Amino acid sequence: MNNHEVDYFLHGDDMQFVEVELDPQETVIAEAGSLMMMEDHIRMETIFGDGSDSQDTGFMGKLKSAGKRVITGESLFMTTFTNDGTQKKRVSFAAPYPGKIIPMDLSEKNGKIICQKDAFLAAAKGVSVGIEFQKKMGVGFFGGEGFIMQKLEGDGMAFVHAGGTIHKRELAVGESLRVDTGCLVAMTGDIDYNIEYVGGVKTALFGGEGLFFATLRGPGTVWVQSLPFSRLASRIFAAAPASKGGGGESKGEGSIASGLFNLLGGDRK
Repeated sequence: MNNHEVDYFLHGDDMQFVEVELDPQETVIAEAGSLMMMEDHIRMETIFGDGSDSQDTGFMGKLKSAGKRVITGESLFMTTFTNDGTQKKRVSFAAPYPGKIIPMDLSEKNGKIICQKDAFLAAAKGVSVGIEFQKKMGVGFFGGEGFIMQKLEGDGMAFVHAGGTIHKRELAVGESLRVDTGCLVAMTGDIDYNIEYVGGVKTALFGGEGLFFATLRGPGTVWVQSLPFSRLASRIFAAAPASKGGGGESKGEGSIASGLFNLLGGDRK
């Protein structure tokens, strides 16, 4: 085993956090800002990259590894939490928005999981956090959330977070599934993955489902979320009343007149 073997406990239902139990000198890595609480004798350290054995050595190697994370929209740095005491200690990491935390034992997933770029929460030290590029670059650039995904490799525990309800789907050999790119949380490394254009001008413009979807072909396991954070944020933003001259009044929310008003260009003087 190259990874530290950590125990864990999940707490909560829709606003979960994961409590990781560390033996003396065991370490867990996490995204910056995900810490909820930790017991005494746990040492926190900020590092370049993920600190795994697969990471290139030397400053330039670490910078290269950290630079890959920037491409996925993450921070250059990650945080490690090491138990420097002589007894078991616990450290907890909270989910950033309502949803579920999915514990994944990479040793049971052929050592590799591909997940959405913002889904990774924490992992045992030794898990490599990299990037997975879409094979067909042309459609990938226009696939939005589906273009660049994170790649978790190793033989230890990793914790992934997703919004809403999580559905786990086992795909048989040759079985395929089409998923909205934002709803795709993670998949095992043996899944054949591609991004396809929805097709049809009317469907693309008026269907409301986006221009692209992910096509997944088995064998393998897929995790899908019912409420991507991007979808939740867009609904909240759309429902927020626009400020008009400081009054903050909404012109008939949900009404036909309001829709026509917005269509014709809004408040014109």
